[in-house]
Formats: sequence, C-alpha cells, structure tokens
Amino acid sequence: MTWTPTLQDDADTVSGRLLSALRRDIAEGRLSPGTRLPPHRDLAHRLGIGIGTVTSVYGEAARQGLLTATVGRGSFVADAVARSDRGDGGIDLSRNVPPLGSAQRRLPATLARLARRPDLGLLLDYAPPAGLDAHRRTAASWLRRIGAFPDARADRLIVTTGAQQAMTLAFDILCAPGDAIMTEAASYFGVRSIAQAGGQATIGLAMDEEGLLPDALDRAAASGARVLYTLPTLQNPTGRIMGEQRRRDIAAIARRRDLWIVEDDLYSIYATGGTPAPLAAHAPERCFYIHGTSKVFGPGLRTGFLIAPDDDRFERILRLIRARIYAPATMGPTVACQWIEDGSADEIVAETLDEMLARGRLAIERLGAAASPPADPRCPHLWLPMPELEAERVTARALRAGITLTPPSAPVIDPSLISGVRLCLGAAADRTELGLALDRIATALDSRRTEAAEAVI
Repeated sequence: MTWTPTLQDDADTVSGRLLSALRRDIAEGRLSPGTRLPPHRDLAHRLGIGIGTVTSVYGEAARQGLLTATVGRGSFVADAVARSDRGDGGIDLSRNVPPLGSAQRRLPATLARLARRPDLGLLLDYAPPAGLDAHRRTAASWLRRIGAFPDARADRLIVTTGAQQAMTLAFDILCAPGDAIMTEAASYFGVRSIAQAGGQATIGLAMDEEGLLPDALDRAAASGARVLYTLPTLQNPTGRIMGEQRRRDIAAIARRRDLWIVEDDLYSIYATGGTPAPLAAHAPERCFYIHGTSKVFGPGLRTGFLIAPDDDRFERILRLIRARIYAPATMGPTVACQWIEDGSADEIVAETLDEMLARGRLAIERLGAAASPPADPRCPHLWLPMPELEAERVTARALRAGITLTPPSAPVIDPSLISGVRLCLGAAADRTELGLALDRIATALDSRRTEAAEAVI
C-alpha cells in the first residue's frame, strides 16, 4: 500500500517518531489488520530517511506484536487480538520497568561482538560465588563513575541475580523468623514478600517530603527492631529524595541504636547529578548497599550488585550463595559489563533519562494537581496521593478502561500513614501509548464524569 506516515515531534529519534506514527495509525484505524506495509526501501525513500531506520522500526514493531513479517512476502499489520496494545485494550502501567528501546537497539550488535570473544566459552563454567572478578571490578567502577556510590569497593561487591536476590541475601543474614523489618510507610512491595517468606513482620514508618522521618525510625528502633530497609533516592512509590542532613541523621540513629541498614539505590540513576551521597557513605560499617541494571538496561539481564559492609558479612553471604545456587549466572552480567566498558551504558542512560523526562512532563501535564511531582522529573514512577477507598475506586475505573495500575495496597506497609496510586511511566511502549493511558486515568480520577458515563445505557 502507499502508506506515508506523518512523523510528529513525539520522540527524540527518527526511529522513535516512525514507531509512534505506526502505532498511532494502527490504533486510529488508518492501518487495518492484514494491511501490507511498504517495503523498507520504498518507505525510506518516501520519507527521506535511512533504510536501516525503517528496518529497525519494522523489527521493533514485530517484537511488540504490531506487525507480522514473512520472508519473501513482507510485513503486515497484526490481527487486533495479537497486538501488544490491543487497540482499545490493555495498557499495563503496573510494572516499574524502563523504556527498553535504547537497550534493545544495541543488543544485537553487542551479542555479535561478544560472539567474537575468544573467552566466550569460559562463561559456561561456574563463576565464583561473588561473580567473576572482571564483572565485580567493572560494576564497582561504574557505581563510582555515575556517582551512585563514590566509595564502592570491588572486593566487597557481589554480583546477584537482580536486586531482589540482593535484598533476600541481606535479610537472610540479618533477620530471624519473628524479627521486624522497618521501612517507609509505602515501599517496594518486594520487601513485604521477602519478609512474609522469612517469617518477619514489616513496620511502616512515617514520611514527609524527604522520605523517612528520623523520629519515626528512632521510636520504632526503641521498640526493639534492628533492621531498616530504605530507598532514599526517588523512593518507590513516592519519588521523594532524602536530603543530605536527613541521611546524616538516619546514619546517626543507626549507630546509636545499633541498627543495620539495607539501602536500595536502584533509582538513583534517574537523579544523576542531583543526589546526595548514599547512606552507605555515611554509615559504611552497618549498611548493605544495593544497585543494579534492571531499572535502566532492562530487567531481563537479571544483574544486581550487593556491597557488604565488612569481610565477615561478605563471607556469610557467599556461604548462602554456595548453599542455594552455588554460583551466579554470567551471561546477563557479561552484556551489562560490555555496555559499561564500551560506552554503550552511558548512551543508554542518557537516552533513557531524556525519554523519562519527556514522559514525566507529559504525565504532570495530563494529570495536573492529582499527581505529586517527584523530586526529580526523570523519575520512572509517579505517586497520586488519595484516600485508600478512592485509590481502589480509581484503580478499578482505570482497569475497566483498559489500564492496569499497581494495586493500591501493594506498596502500602501502613495504610494509616499513607495511601494512593502508583503509575509506572516507563512501562508504556511509547509516548503515544502513555498519553492514551494518562487520558483514561484522568477520566478515572474524575468520579462524577466516570459514574455518569457508566450510567448511560
């Protein structure tokens, strides 16, 4: 067919604008299921762009389920039920994942480059329990370079199967069944899952605009709790950042009360250049520091980093690893470290931050006063504070409109202190899809408009 898309200024790259145009024309019916798209060369000539750009966009569209491709026949618009966006159907904003396009575009060339490595076959052997030394050195260097942890030491760093395993390992050596884990009143759902599996309780602590309140921590510690899990930078789900003095105060309480800190710093990558030093820099002798690649390179790499506070805890964690999995995987960390070493990581981070800045501005524009702006506009999650019952109703209305949101109860540790709805802005395929989702959420937030519409027969 003679399809000539209109490329709008809704993405930073030509390929991004072409993919958005394709998605938009499918969603609005200009491209119906079964329509054959122009050959790569023809469309490239018509738009005045490179044939490689068209090829990469067709490939990405096929991966997302928008197109089907058959060698010798061409590319066709997929059937509506097979498409990932399903036309007027579901958009999932419940998963806190980054926009994957930047990493996806680089992955094929990276795998081809790795295939030429003479030592590739060695990756099939068991790694040491802390991970390959080369990976540990590269990871520690990266954490120092991006300013996440200026004092990161390779000899205390353990490569884990994602940050979730790093959390589990830390809690396993700090907590016994019946102990309590303190955390913010709303926090990452995984901490509660780990606590439930280990027989621990969770204590939600009061927050303000900088996150965890020192007085709340002090009072909870006075009752006997000894472990704190916290996300001081772009706290999940609220997007708040703990200031420098607040971090010093938390570290001082931890020393006075003899507390252990498990610091989840995964989201600091989205506040690059504007974040105080981590808690681990203020209380290195009692802090387990967690970082990783899931929130910027992609969760499928399953590559996390855990830095232990001392040699004794480092060795205890290694004993757990030997007992449970014997050795960490090597393929995901190899890809991540290749990107760090060849400069691709810097490009992926920069492109992802630019994309999240645009998405964050779009969300604030569409949702207005209903949203609580995060401490850094590049934050991948957005918090909508509201009463508990209203949060459940908004989530249900959004679901009826085809938008899946994080269940309001999932991140809430103490519902008497905080309630609301979390939106994950990186999960949408592109800004066009995100804009559609935000418009439906805005409608769901307007209860009078929604209920009136539902009453029409």
